[in-house]
Amino acid sequence: VSIVSRLKNPSVEGGSGPTKPLPKSAEAVVIGGGSLGCQTVYHLAKMGMTNVVLLERDRLTAGTTWHTAGLLWQLRPSDVEVELLAHTRQVISHDLEQETGLETGWIQNGGLFIASNKQRLDEYKRLMSLGKVYGIESHVLSPAETKDLYPLMNVDDLYGTLYVPKDGTMDPAGTCTTLSRAATARGATVIENCPVTGIQVSTDDMGVKRVKAVETFHGTIQTPVVVNCAGVWATKLGEMAGVKVPLIAMHHAYVVTERIEGIQNMPNVRDHDASVYLRLQGDALSVGGYEQNPVFWDKVSDKFAFSLFDLDWDVFMQHIEGAINRVPALEQTGIKSTVCGPESFTADHKPLMGEAPEVRGFFLGCGFNSAGMMLGGGCGRELAHWIIHGRPEKDMYGYDIRRFHHSLTDNNKWIRERSHESYAKNYSVVFPFDEPLASRNMRTDPFHKVLTEQGCVFQERHGWERPGWFNQDGAVLDYDWYGAYDISKNQNYKYNELLGKEYTFDYPPHHHVIKNECLTCRHGVSVFDMSYFGKFYLTGPDAKKAADWLFSADVNKIPGESSCTTTTECLHTQKCVHTHTHPPTLEAGEEMQDCDAYYLAIGGGVAEHNWNHIKTVLQDEAFNCQLTDYSEDMGMISIQGPKSREVLQEILDTDLSNEAFAFSTHKVCNAAGHKVRAMRLSFVGELGWELHIPKDSCVPVYQAVMAAGAKHSIINAGYRAIDSLSIEKGYRHWHADLRPDDTPLEAGLAFTCKMKSTIPFLGRASLEKQKAEGLRRRIVCFTIDEKVPMFGLEAIFRNGVPVGHLRRSDYGFFIDKQIGYGYIRNPDGGVVNADFIKSGKFALERMGVVYEAKPHLKSPFDPSNNRVKGIYPDNYHNVYKANAQ
Repeated sequence: VSIVSRLKNPSVEGGSGPTKPLPKSAEAVVIGGGSLGCQTVYHLAKMGMTNVVLLERDRLTAGTTWHTAGLLWQLRPSDVEVELLAHTRQVISHDLEQETGLETGWIQNGGLFIASNKQRLDEYKRLMSLGKVYGIESHVLSPAETKDLYPLMNVDDLYGTLYVPKDGTMDPAGTCTTLSRAATARGATVIENCPVTGIQVSTDDMGVKRVKAVETFHGTIQTPVVVNCAGVWATKLGEMAGVKVPLIAMHHAYVVTERIEGIQNMPNVRDHDASVYLRLQGDALSVGGYEQNPVFWDKVSDKFAFSLFDLDWDVFMQHIEGAINRVPALEQTGIKSTVCGPESFTADHKPLMGEAPEVRGFFLGCGFNSAGMMLGGGCGRELAHWIIHGRPEKDMYGYDIRRFHHSLTDNNKWIRERSHESYAKNYSVVFPFDEPLASRNMRTDPFHKVLTEQGCVFQERHGWERPGWFNQDGAVLDYDWYGAYDISKNQNYKYNELLGKEYTFDYPPHHHVIKNECLTCRHGVSVFDMSYFGKFYLTGPDAKKAADWLFSADVNKIPGESSCTTTTECLHTQKCVHTHTHPPTLEAGEEMQDCDAYYLAIGGGVAEHNWNHIKTVLQDEAFNCQLTDYSEDMGMISIQGPKSREVLQEILDTDLSNEAFAFSTHKVCNAAGHKVRAMRLSFVGELGWELHIPKDSCVPVYQAVMAAGAKHSIINAGYRAIDSLSIEKGYRHWHADLRPDDTPLEAGLAFTCKMKSTIPFLGRASLEKQKAEGLRRRIVCFTIDEKVPMFGLEAIFRNGVPVGHLRRSDYGFFIDKQIGYGYIRNPDGGVVNADFIKSGKFALERMGVVYEAKPHLKSPFDPSNNRVKGIYPDNYHNVYKANAQ
């Protein structure tokens, strides 16, 4: 079956033809000759894929790249982005010139971040500490020192600045031309003046859609791989193959000034609080920024090449005012030219990358939110590795198109509102507990209404509303666009006010509320709504084979037993239950009577990614089984704490004793007259059970739990408490303690791997090799005695030498200490073993201040795992009751 979509482009028919003949076939076809397209084809060729073609409908950089500012800042509040930027800088400033003898136009004039308040400078100090781990030179300057560096700057309203001497400026045309030359020299083919008119997609015997060919007015190229680097036109290109590309086009502008005496050799400037940047351009400045009322480009034209819009001065004037405040000489300086062009923006201000869920072989490299030049080198390399090896080298989850739930990627309201908010907040301080206001309540679980009535302050994760913590007046309202476009701002918006109070790098004002939720769980009993979890069933004749191959743990349990396991491709911790039951009714289904079935409960933040990974493996291995999603059909509450057995024994019709209901087992039973699946598991380190409940039964079961727990002072608790409780116990969090670039051995999860068996599984050979060679990096727990907040990205020093950074940090209320987890390496390249950890003197650097840290090889809380087994001291409850009184 061949599905061919075509897009007519009459403007090029009969005009100049392609600059080179089209080959009949290629290993991959990259579409779009901007920064990402050129970087991707360059890295593909460099990795050995020489039969690769780049197609550009006009000339290289003709879309959005040609007018980009080309700024490169090395420090970002993300370790992965720091690494991506470092590779871009290496390629632009060194590699290309070495390979081609051509200059790219790189100028190392430095970068200066402006802070007008303490919180902003604290953010910069966090960046400085992270930079030390990567060897990036940076300096926090006083206003006077800033004036010495940049004499034309007004420093009267400054709190301080961050100066990074080796930041700089890239030339889009020079860079892309040099990349094209380097790729061509390695065998790649770059063809300009060749618009794509269609993508052929075939459907194989298993019903899987795959890329077949690329069509143009001048011929067809047979290929199994298409890479969509088409920028603001990426959505139209995706439509040709039936692929959803959730981005939106907006006007983005800057102006170029006349000559300014004394500006030569000054660093580029970002004044985040004024939402403006100043780029050195010879003896002049380019001035641009991000406003709260950007202009949308709703009717994207295919004829737009090397073209610009008229500048809307009503929108742009705020940037001029901010620039004049920072460099007063601008008030007497004329404007030489204006540049207002289209840029693509996404819902979370992160690019769209990776293989599309809808069509195998269709890759995305688009939606770069004006950072395509800056991130191009690092992302081009990762995308090339993704195409050749099936996965990137670094943790690209935050950029992976599969991070978004499929119900959102074609929801125009969500794309538009969230992209606007991300654009408007681009220069905002990145606080640890920030939440979006746009497009909320897109996905709600059965408990949402009843928890809202009880003061739940919700967090948003991939469309889901999940409980963050509990406080009165926490309801989420419709998006008000921050008052832009003549829309009235929400008045007396309590949820927004609560978020505003959380905007701090100190302990948040609701720290005591989180403390109460945590200690009630440790000493009594708490209820957690975890319904946003993905809930999948893996069934069919090959379900056992598939589970053995997909999951690192031994899932060959008798029905009723469960495993904590990981998928070695993406290392998501998840529950895998061997069962013979069907979730909507929790009763046996005829289609599952004669075959194995596995119930997978997966953290909601990664459920879509995990779903697509599992489906991909099932397709690649041709397993005869099905994966079915019941996430919207079921709720899930977790009842945890020393009193959980007493509460649940009143409402469940099954014996909850250790002998009858052991840890890591599950049963289908009745709860207050409703059938549920009860699992004895914990993600907080206490005695407890999860109840997986059909949707219609959720509220009655929850009400029965709360009624039974009233005499035990049961309370609701949220994910802020889970974050604290889990780090205290040493349980791993996806995308913090665990990422795709970590292995189970490095993460301390060897117990989840069936290495002692002979059963093969995906990634086993790599783990065996790593085990034999010894670990070069591993996760370590640290505690400090000082009560200072940490959030992750703090530098880790061993004997005064940086060896890593914290991935996650939170306060442990039971042990009454700040706790952090991070991966450390041996600076000599040697093995990181217990002796290396025990023999070192460790410290953590927070915002430039160093704190002595104690490393732990085991969790400092309940290292013997007694509490999850229900083993508490005989007088535990009496002691707690006395202390409480």
